[in-house]
This record gives sequence, C-alpha cells and structure tokens, in this order.
Amino acid sequence: MPQKSRGMSNINQSSGWRKATAGLAVAEQHAQAGERSTVPKSQAFVAVKRVGAHIGLKAGDMLLLDTLGAFTQAQDWEEGQRPIVWASNAYLMEHTGFSLSTLKRHARRLAEIGVIAFRDSPNGKRWGHRDADGRIIEAYGFDLSPLSARVDEFEELHAELQAERELCQRLKRQITVARRMIRARIDAALNGALRGPWTQLTGLFEDLLGRLPRRNTPSGELARLLEWFRELQERVEAAYLKAVRADEVVENTPETSEQVLQRTQEMDPREVIFEPHILTTTQLNPVTRNRSETEQAAGVVPNAPPEERVDKELEDWVPETRKKRGAALDLPTVMQACPEFASWARNLGGYLKDWGDLHRVVGQLRPMIGVSEHAWNLAQDRLGPQIATAALVLTFDKHCSGEVASPGGYLRGMVEKAGAGELHLERSFYGRLSGQAA
Repeated sequence: MPQKSRGMSNINQSSGWRKATAGLAVAEQHAQAGERSTVPKSQAFVAVKRVGAHIGLKAGDMLLLDTLGAFTQAQDWEEGQRPIVWASNAYLMEHTGFSLSTLKRHARRLAEIGVIAFRDSPNGKRWGHRDADGRIIEAYGFDLSPLSARVDEFEELHAELQAERELCQRLKRQITVARRMIRARIDAALNGALRGPWTQLTGLFEDLLGRLPRRNTPSGELARLLEWFRELQERVEAAYLKAVRADEVVENTPETSEQVLQRTQEMDPREVIFEPHILTTTQLNPVTRNRSETEQAAGVVPNAPPEERVDKELEDWVPETRKKRGAALDLPTVMQACPEFASWARNLGGYLKDWGDLHRVVGQLRPMIGVSEHAWNLAQDRLGPQIATAALVLTFDKHCSGEVASPGGYLRGMVEKAGAGELHLERSFYGRLSGQAA
C-alpha cells in the first residue's frame, strides 16, 4: 500500500485512498458541469452566500470557501477551465485560524454539500502550474467548479426563499392585526361591563397567543395560525355585537313605576353629592376656547350642525385647484380609496353617515394598528380632528395592505409634513382611487 505523504495528504488523498460517498460523487458531477460554463467568480460567491445557511453551510465553511476563492483568478472561471486551489495546509490554517482537524472538517462538509470537489493527485499532494497567460495547465487540490454549475440553482432557491420570507412577513402582519382587534374587542366589552362569554373567549385568545411563533416559522404554519385567529375574531365580533344590541335594548326599555319606586327606595340620601353638571358632547372639537370669531372669519355658522362644520373645514383644506374643480374630499371618496379600512369600519360601526361617525370609529380602530394615544392626540391637536381622522384612515389602510410597517411613525411623519406645509393628503386619496381604476 503506498505511503501517505506529509502535508495535506490527510485531506487530499487519491481516489483509491479517500472513502467514496454519494455526496462526493455528486460534487464531482457538478465540477464536470461547471467546466462547461462561464460564470464570474463574484456571481458564484454571491449566489452561494445567499443560500448558504439554507443548504447547511456553517460560518466556518464560508470562511474556508472565501479563503479558497481568494486563491483563484478571473480566467479560472471561464469555460473550459477549472478554478482549482492548491494552497498548502500552512497557508489555509494561517488565513482561517483553523487547526488541521477543523480545516479537514470544513473541507469535507463543503464537498459533501456539493460546493467544492476534491481533485486528487496520484501521490495525494496538492500542486499546480500556470502558463505565461496565467491559465492553469495542470493542478490538483480543491476544485471550485461546482459553484459555477450551481449558480442558477442557488439563484432560483434564493428567489423562493425571498418569496417565502415576504409571505411570512405578510402573514405575521395580518396575525398582528387580528390579534389587536380581538384584544380591543374583549377589553371594550369588559370595560363596558357587557354580558358575554368573555372568560371563555379570553382563554382561547391566551391559548393562541401562546402559539405565536418565535422565529423561522414556515408560511404554512403561519397561515393555519392566522386562520385560527380570524375564526376567534369572528366569534368575538359576534359576541360583542350581540352584547351591544342587548345592552341597547335594556337602555331603551322604559322603566315601570315599580322599578322606579324600587330604585328610589334603594338610594341612600347620604351618598348623594351635589356637583356641577358635566356637559357631554359628540362634537369632534371639544369646547376648549371661544371659537366664534375664528369660525365666523372662516365663514362657518356657529350654530351649524357638526357635519356642516366638518365639510367647511375640509373645504378649507382642499387646495385652490381642487376647489375650482369642485373636487372636495368627501366621506364616500375616503371610504372608496381605503377599502381595507372601510371593511373594518363597517364591521365595527355599521353605516357611517358623517365625519363624526368616522372620527369615532377611527378612534376605536387606532389601537389595533399600534398607534399610541399620544400620537393620535398630537395629530388631532396639530392637524385638527377632521384632517387627523383622514390621516389615520390612510395610515390604517396602508398598514393593512403592507405599505406601512410602523403606523405610529408614519402618522407622526404626516404631522411633521403638515408643520412644514408639505402635507397633501388629498393627493394620496385621489392617487389611490386612480390606482384602483388602473
């Protein structure tokens, strides 16, 4: 039996010395295919690095592969050539920091995965020669030709992985929307002391929360989880609407004389406290100062109905060009331009007859997309209730469609633009309508 030579003979033995495996045989087939193609080294390395973790490569494997690649030249990757590396043990160990055993382990994994192949000399040593033009005449060592053969495969795999990641992100966003809606409904029911199976629904909700993925969850599992959240959301919505209707019936049922007498007898006079009457209002703008002069200057009748005030404020907001064309932004336009929001709003509040209804529903849906109360109050203070309402409608719709990842930051950005005189919301709404028609 021939004696093993010193140096890298333990790594690069002749085919008679190396134990044959299916992985090594496939790697050699890739090497032969790679010799028949021309692929730039940069393209080959970018392709394998994008999918390296998916095909089983470790960080040490990639470090060794980079070191081998640095030994090659551009002409080695042309058709009819093989990028073979005959660097010594000492060279590779110095540039990677590996021990000999670690070097052998990473080299073997690269070959078994089919990223490199072994081209062995008869005596097991690595060596090579180039001609005057720098082309390899004969060489034995690590063959990187499999990278050239598998570039298309790796690029297709990367595209599939990218599509999977985008799908997973979209599913996670939809799960977040459903989760926040369920939480908001249950909290509203409990805070309003509405009757319903809230304990059972809360338990189911907590169980689903415990199944939320931590990382690297495939889209199939996320899709099933989203389906479960949406089924629970439908149950919560149904229970909530039923409880609200029941509560309205109770409130609207007149008390009998016996009930009034009983309630009066149960009152403890000692607990009666005389306090000033608190005025509650459904107006969009709370009474914080005397606005009569401002309203009259703007042409708004002080005692006009809320919807007329809203229309006037929005009319002032629309640019002069649109005023001349009579294209004021109205409620149907906003709802049509934002179908995702419209669907949620109608499920929550039914038919929205005016901007007051829209403002109320927007305030209820705000927590679902993670916009803080502080950000919402700031927007109303800086933009006014009506423009802030339209801005949050647009933010909600863009978040649901995946166009906005941070709704709170997006709303704050619009507030900053408004302060600089650069906010043109009507363009966004009419632009979305144009996109739907396209």
